[in-house]
Amino acid sequence: MAVRLFEGKEHASSYWKYRISPSEELISKIMQFLMSNKEPPYELAVDVGCGSGQGTLLLAPHFAHVVGTDISPAQLEMAIKHASSPNITYRECPAEELPFEDGSVDLVATMSAFHWFDHSRFLQEVHRVLKPHGCLVLLNYTLDMELSYGDCSEALNNICKEYYAALFPYRNPCLGPSSLDLYNQTYNSLQYPVKEWQDTFWVRKCVSVSHYIGMVESFSSFQALLNKDPEEARRLSQDITQRLLCAMGVTSSDTEVVMGVKHFYVLACKPAED
Repeated sequence: MAVRLFEGKEHASSYWKYRISPSEELISKIMQFLMSNKEPPYELAVDVGCGSGQGTLLLAPHFAHVVGTDISPAQLEMAIKHASSPNITYRECPAEELPFEDGSVDLVATMSAFHWFDHSRFLQEVHRVLKPHGCLVLLNYTLDMELSYGDCSEALNNICKEYYAALFPYRNPCLGPSSLDLYNQTYNSLQYPVKEWQDTFWVRKCVSVSHYIGMVESFSSFQALLNKDPEEARRLSQDITQRLLCAMGVTSSDTEVVMGVKHFYVLACKPAED
């Protein structure tokens, strides 16, 4: 059963501002896998569960046409607002009912969204729309980001772990205890003979403390807490912010830290013959 979240306009705006998007290095990994299994031209890529469109934008330079799909009008409105390439379009549809002909798509990617889908129905639909030797990408990241700043990184990450622990009871039940396990199980069950599993791919970048907090606040678990107890949600974020700043010995939440995000992914190539 698919799950519908992230659909309010305010959350869509936060999602655009803070959602973790793949790095160029990750996109290069995806394209290398595609190019090693399928000859050009690369005419059509589909970004399923595209949200506010960050991943869709990154695919655009590599394909003649890229389509982002999502079930949320508010997310798609945000994606369309920021679409900066003429070869990008967006479609409102469920992940399990893709509006593409059989064998018409070179690459189907889902970036931090597969866990919300009806997994078996989505994978059947992917198999239907992919061209022979077309590729599937299931990409996600763990929620235990690491922060680095001077000699206080350990203290920062202990504070962050408390943040994540406070939000864990609000984790959507459909996610189970670990998204990584779900993706690994999916990799193991895929019948495609050519496939790749990577459980650790670190991406690090500089962000402000306020950006880090905003990113965590965009997570479904924080949104669930915010809906249940807005005052407690705000108190939690303010407390974590102040503790991080205190550990760093600074007063401004604009101070930058290095944030490490651990991605994991499944890459799979549809065989020429079923």
